[in-house]
Amino acid sequence: MSEPIVELAGVAKTYPGGVRALRGVDLVIGRGEMTAIVGPSGSGKSTLLHLIGTLDRPSEGAVRIAGYEVAELPDRELSALRARHIGFVFQQFHLAVGVSALDNVADGLLYGGNGGSRNTLRQRRERAAAALERVGLGHRTGHRPDQLSGGERQRVAVARAVVGEPDLLLADEPTGNLDTASGTEVLDLLRDLHGTGTTVAIITHDTEVAAAAPRRVRVRDGRIVADERAEVTAR
Repeated sequence: MSEPIVELAGVAKTYPGGVRALRGVDLVIGRGEMTAIVGPSGSGKSTLLHLIGTLDRPSEGAVRIAGYEVAELPDRELSALRARHIGFVFQQFHLAVGVSALDNVADGLLYGGNGGSRNTLRQRRERAAAALERVGLGHRTGHRPDQLSGGERQRVAVARAVVGEPDLLLADEPTGNLDTASGTEVLDLLRDLHGTGTTVAIITHDTEVAAAAPRRVRVRDGRIVADERAEVTAR
């Protein structure tokens, strides 16, 4: 495996009331990998997303992202780590209403790494235009979310996630709100990004979506029950 970008060792998470969402999870994701974390509702996969995305801290064990021990970082440094190294794509798109695709993506640089917040508006828009071109929406930069299809909105969300060139792209149920054709397009896009070197982790309950990734980590009852590497199956 290549140099790890995600390292979890003996990770457990217990919520108030004694609910144990994760139990002794060990997981390593190397730079440049494309991995699906798949499991049914209540399996612990969303908790894994929160821990890998540094949105939460483990109750036990160690989480290292891009070489940094999450437990050792104060909140401010943790936020900086997240902004610099991690891009998020969510099922609900989270695009600003009434704002063009270009500026939705450009605004992502205000909170991301690689000096994006220090760039001028013109520089941010130039980088946003390049990111939209990368996801096949170079011709839709001036369109607002309500003028875009569901698949196009998710592509804008992907462009926003990668415009700051993060080390890791976390996609949480990225096809959940899309029809089959649009979902296939988004999965093809994630595969293309992986092909250019982006580390991609897809969190999903859908085994067909998981089949888009060459590695599938199966989660059940807070534990990893299988870690499979196989040929990618077309959706």
